[in-house]
Amino acid sequence: MRSKVKSIINKLSGNKSCPVPSGSGEISGEGIVCCRPRIKPGSLALKSLVIISASLSFGMLVFLIGYILAKGIPHLRLSLFSPVYSSENVSMFPAIINTLVITLVSLVLSVPLGVFAAVFLVEYAGRGNRLVALIRLTSETLSGIPSIVYGLFGLLFFVAYLGWGFSILAGSATLAIMVLPLIMRTAEEALKSVPDGYREASFGLGAGKLRTVFKIVLPSAVPGILAGVILGVGRIAGETAALIYTAGTVAGIPSGSNFLMDSGRTLSVHMYILSGEGFNTNEAFATAVVLLLLVLFINTISSVIAKKAAKI
Repeated sequence: MRSKVKSIINKLSGNKSCPVPSGSGEISGEGIVCCRPRIKPGSLALKSLVIISASLSFGMLVFLIGYILAKGIPHLRLSLFSPVYSSENVSMFPAIINTLVITLVSLVLSVPLGVFAAVFLVEYAGRGNRLVALIRLTSETLSGIPSIVYGLFGLLFFVAYLGWGFSILAGSATLAIMVLPLIMRTAEEALKSVPDGYREASFGLGAGKLRTVFKIVLPSAVPGILAGVILGVGRIAGETAALIYTAGTVAGIPSGSNFLMDSGRTLSVHMYILSGEGFNTNEAFATAVVLLLLVLFINTISSVIAKKAAKI
């Protein structure tokens, strides 16, 4: 009987090169054969490839961050954070304010539209619907369009046709269209990950479709939705080409009741202009450090909110 158990375990483990000798008691109290399975060459090669790829990716990330910090931190000085920009101090403070404003306005425009579109696709549209397939094809196409094309569209439509001019609002609307497919797709996957048992339990207690979606499904999908928002923030903060054509390059803080119609440059545009001039390369590296820390700060806040939302 013992020899039969040994042979069955060896067959299940696929170990043909390490037979279990008879009468040697190689089966432990837990019923596991004390014999190591042979590692196949293909599995070893795949494992090595995965380790090498992960090491290269992590090493490249560390190198890029370290290079930016090493080149930028020594050139950080108080004059770079002066409230007023001039050719002498090349202050980045107006660009910081413009980056925060454009990021906030872009998210206000894109997040509700993307989440509601995902709710329609997951909760209301039937499976196999041609409209759903068309919407998904359109969103996937939009996600692959270069940013310069978005900039030209914003220039022709928001700046020229609607008469907004080079303004914060024109740049924010253009970036909202850019990040809309990303937010919509991540929100759709987050809604799909909510177990159907939640919906069935809500329906069983007498709740309607709309109440179930907004009281049960959406709160459960908040962490996944915020993950898409974090990715959108990174793309908004690092965008340059689309904003040059729509928001302009004015180095000033928007003011007044109609401040959204003022022109302004973000940190990425500010860094691009400084590096392009060739006279303030060190200040451009310092701007890159601040941009890196700003995106990290925003992502950290979003992650904290996502964790708290998941516990509720």
